Amino acid sequence: MESKYSKKISSVLKIAKKSVNATLLLLEQGNTIPFISRYRKEATNNMDEVQVLDIKNESQRLVEIDSRKESILKEIEGLKKITEKSNMLKQEISTLLELGDESTIGLLEDYQKLKDEVEDFKKYQFLSHQYDESDAILSIHAGQGGTEANDWTEMLLRMYTRYCDNQGWKVEVLHIIKGNETGISTVTLNIDGSYAYGLLKKEHGTHRLVRLSPYNAQNLRQTSFAGVEVIPEIKKVDTNLDIPENDIEFKAVRSGGPGGQSVNKTSSAVQITHIPTGIVVNSSQERSQAQNRENAMSILKAKLWLIKEQEHKNEISEIKGEYKKASWGNQIRNYILHPYKLVKDLRTGVESNNPESVLDGNLSTFIEAEIRIQ
Repeated sequence: MESKYSKKISSVLKIAKKSVNATLLLLEQGNTIPFISRYRKEATNNMDEVQVLDIKNESQRLVEIDSRKESILKEIEGLKKITEKSNMLKQEISTLLELGDESTIGLLEDYQKLKDEVEDFKKYQFLSHQYDESDAILSIHAGQGGTEANDWTEMLLRMYTRYCDNQGWKVEVLHIIKGNETGISTVTLNIDGSYAYGLLKKEHGTHRLVRLSPYNAQNLRQTSFAGVEVIPEIKKVDTNLDIPENDIEFKAVRSGGPGGQSVNKTSSAVQITHIPTGIVVNSSQERSQAQNRENAMSILKAKLWLIKEQEHKNEISEIKGEYKKASWGNQIRNYILHPYKLVKDLRTGVESNNPESVLDGNLSTFIEAEIRIQ
């Protein structure tokens, strides 16, 4: 007679097996998943373009197509690995079901591992929009709260850097302005990793911190805000986003922030203003003005793409920075360290009673819930 444990495990394993079978069917059909069909179509189009361009001798366009081809091949290789992993999961689940009552209790840990892997895989079904597979550009801006907000911005920088490290992504600081006393006023990161934009895009918004102030002599409770902006890195290959030179105002500036040996003392930092929309982009981390200009143009293209995607007039003011302030009432997530401990996402309802762990970069539970918001 089956124990209550084996019945429960057997039931859940059967559900997991159905989920894996459904996933494998989707992968085999291919065209039913937008990001697979898109790459198949793009690969075919690229082959046609190469044949024409060989005749025309357009070397620059060939370089762009070759760059795109590498991205497509990388994604196809990733899909192969996902398919192999799904087949392996299917086999392991079948094995667990065959072992029966005598072994099921001892296989609880194996089951939980399989369940986590299935759930991790299922997130790819929600990452099928344009640029979801792209690298990301993430900016954090101190909001209301003065010195406290600057410190909070630095805490968020650490949180996102650790999350990216856990994902195996590469993080590069493109632009940073330190606070007058402590912390950071604003920082922009380039995040290089598979599906970095798709996973991080819903982090866009206001983040609120409540804690006992380490900067207040009375040790009073303090509320601080910071705004996070996430855009995809749009590379040169996107010819639909060419920006006329007369739409751009270029300015060479000196790097800001406190002094020290690491400060860029030459005027290699750049500021680019897109005149039609008023969007201002800064890049200062590289010592080469040309590289900083290229980085700034990449960010500007991504912001203009967001405007184009939304097709709403008020999106321009959002991306310019005239959107909802990083202040009370506009937050997407609360991080409460006092009088109790809680991190709560106000969109998904996901909570954690361990804010220290979340601030150490353990964001997966929150992010995987966000990407299911359509």
